[in-house]
Amino acid sequence: MPDAMIECEGLTKRFGTFTAVDHVSFSIGKGSIFGFLGPNGSGKSTVIRLLCGILEPTEGTARIGGHDIIREGEEIKEMIGYMSQKFSLYDELTANENLIFAGKLYSLGGRKLHQRRDELIALTHLEPYLDRRAALLSGGWRQRLAMACSLMHKPAVLFLDEPTAGIDPVARRELWDLLFEFAGQGMTLFVTTHYMDEAERCSHVGYIYMSKLIVCGEPDELKQLPEVNPPGTRRLDVTCDHVTTALQAIRHMPGVRTPTVFGQSMHLLVDEGVTHAQIEEKLRSVGISHAEIHEIGPSLEDVFVALSAKHATEQRKAA
Repeated sequence: MPDAMIECEGLTKRFGTFTAVDHVSFSIGKGSIFGFLGPNGSGKSTVIRLLCGILEPTEGTARIGGHDIIREGEEIKEMIGYMSQKFSLYDELTANENLIFAGKLYSLGGRKLHQRRDELIALTHLEPYLDRRAALLSGGWRQRLAMACSLMHKPAVLFLDEPTAGIDPVARRELWDLLFEFAGQGMTLFVTTHYMDEAERCSHVGYIYMSKLIVCGEPDELKQLPEVNPPGTRRLDVTCDHVTTALQAIRHMPGVRTPTVFGQSMHLLVDEGVTHAQIEEKLRSVGISHAEIHEIGPSLEDVFVALSAKHATEQRKAA
């Protein structure tokens, strides 16, 4: 990738006999929002710590902005911001004091420090809470403050490790509005998340499973993978009353491969021979007289469920 801001080649980290990250390779372009997904313990946070220079790789290489993460660590520290899962704030300091302290860590001082602080206060709307101790802020406002602190030195790359865990939907949406604004200004964002709706907003996504990166690409490309769309199948949305009752009936219907509930609907992967009439007849047998059925494409959740199942099966066979 000619405008790559983050590049990994065979990145590996072992702790004794345990391999936390296993030969991971990918490339992220400047101004991208890269969503990094995977189950707990799959290696997401370890990859971030390797790229930030907190951990040293056992094997492989990585570069940020063309700088090697091992040999040019000091240059990289000036280029990156890191917002951890726990929001690295000093609870006894006020919001304003946290911002000042973060700026001084990057050798900002005098007019530049106060100018940058004021820019980030305006950006994150922290004005009403500047004199409040960080410990007394709500989850959403702690998140904004942590992000502002990580941006004090104007990084070219921002790492966000599950930044929206535990905050309300409004705060989540507001954070993503900020991320889109940053990307529009040329910043590269590396975001780990468990939320599929957030993954859909990323320009590129990678999925790590049991320490291995099993897929990486644009969301729309991943939805076209043959593993996600097995030959001779189609996906249906079935909207009806008593959807949990419907699920129990449909689950045992021949030709239905993966039924899943989504609100008042079921998403089904079915053999092409399964007709709408057969589904309606099955639902009537359990007292559901009306259903709306139409074809749909796969979601990113479908992508990751299908790939996880395939990878787990391959590992069992290899064992």
